[in-house]
Amino acid sequence: MSNSENEFLWPVRVYYEDTDSGGVVYYANYLKFMERARTEMLRSFGFEQDQLITDQGVIFAVHSLSVKYKKPAVFNDELIVKTKISDCGRASFDFSQSVLRALDESLLCEAEIKVACINAEKFTPTVIPEIMLKKIKQGAGSGS
Repeated sequence: MSNSENEFLWPVRVYYEDTDSGGVVYYANYLKFMERARTEMLRSFGFEQDQLITDQGVIFAVHSLSVKYKKPAVFNDELIVKTKISDCGRASFDFSQSVLRALDESLLCEAEIKVACINAEKFTPTVIPEIMLKKIKQGAGSGS
């Protein structure tokens, strides 16, 4: 699901397993929510991670990230993960992501994440396949 600002929106519900002993979402689980949203965003462009390995010989790996935690989410909260490609280089994508509580749209967490394109056999940086760049740029330009 997307909105008109070229952001991909992905709903997530907080399960008991996502929380710590205090009943709030464990900090690392926000990164898992964001990972799922990036995967679903790529899927919305027609790219499956396993097919990228076999068809294009590439995988994507987190290179670096910066995250800020604002407010806690708790068990059973419905969340929205917003994902936007903020920059696209020859061999990497920069994602801007945020997690909001769906009920009141409170900002809970935000992150900037650089994801590198890696040769699946050599595990070395490689260029992003042209077919991906084309589709993503078309999608971003169309407001989808």
